[in-house]
Amino acid sequence: MKSYRLLAAALLLGLAACTPKARINCTVKDYPYGKLSVRQQRGAVVELVDSVRTDAFGAFKYAVPVKKGQPEFLYIYKDKLKLASLLLEAGEKVVIDADTLGNYTSAGSRGTELMRQVDSSYSAYMSELLAKADDTPEALGRVYVEHYRSSVRFVLKNCKSLAVIPVLYEGVDGVWPTFCQKTDAMIFRSVCDSLRQAWPESRYVAALEKETVSREHELGMDTRMASARELPYPPLYMPGIDGSKVALDSLNAKAVLVHFWTSADAEQKMFNLDVLKPLYAKYHARGFEIYAVSVDADKARWATAVKAQELPWVNVNDGLGAASRSLALYNVGTLPSSYLISGAGISTIKGEAGLRKELDKLLK
Repeated sequence: MKSYRLLAAALLLGLAACTPKARINCTVKDYPYGKLSVRQQRGAVVELVDSVRTDAFGAFKYAVPVKKGQPEFLYIYKDKLKLASLLLEAGEKVVIDADTLGNYTSAGSRGTELMRQVDSSYSAYMSELLAKADDTPEALGRVYVEHYRSSVRFVLKNCKSLAVIPVLYEGVDGVWPTFCQKTDAMIFRSVCDSLRQAWPESRYVAALEKETVSREHELGMDTRMASARELPYPPLYMPGIDGSKVALDSLNAKAVLVHFWTSADAEQKMFNLDVLKPLYAKYHARGFEIYAVSVDADKARWATAVKAQELPWVNVNDGLGAASRSLALYNVGTLPSSYLISGAGISTIKGEAGLRKELDKLLK
């Protein structure tokens, strides 16, 4: 059994040795025998993965496993200060010359050079914001707009490099993201599609896809809300006799009477026959419709009454009785209650005379 375990361990070591690596030669100016931390992107979090010490010349070498087709983000820190950001592909040999102020140059890796540009742009942005901290909101806004436009140009120009991902997630203190507009979802989608073609196996692209879908959902909701027709009355969407829901705002009529009633009251049933049916027969062809909301908890009794009286208009009932949300929406306190909706808005109707007067005025 021991021999099997040794063989398995040897195989694992062999596989690890065969894993492609990216190699880093880094020199930190004026920092001999210094301690640095190496951090790596893990999902949305940057985690500490190792620590290194520079030699007498402030230099160190480091190798990190990188699978082919799956570049990795790596960061070098001195305490809390980031000295360099790297985007490494399998087999790359990168040379970094840095100082202890956060300035650095790179060679040997296009991704790392783009990351250096990202860091430089963000550093300049933060410096300008700090310089104008006591200035007007308009001045600060101009700084943001200029940086936003620069960031858009960068991600669109380099949309096949994973270096654009930190830019898309960039923000000030985590509360003022650069890409904060709903329409930025379209930029996310364009970049995400390009990255998926270039790096289909990257976990960073998979995470960006989730963020993109979330932003697209927000944009879609915002668009629907903006394009939604503004109604001067509370909307209703309730089931009719056959169970199919009917929306109040779907009725194509010049005047709609929203009539709340109950079939449990004989007087209200007589009102249907003596008042509403004659008025409906007279004015329906001119553009009159009735949306009759029953508040009967017994839907079978209500349906029987509607059929027995042969009520020709829209009849709805959600079966909730006094708990129906429709009553609260229209502030109904007594039954029957009627509201007339027209191009002029919504008005409360009192009795047959009041309804007839309004219909004569609206439906000439």
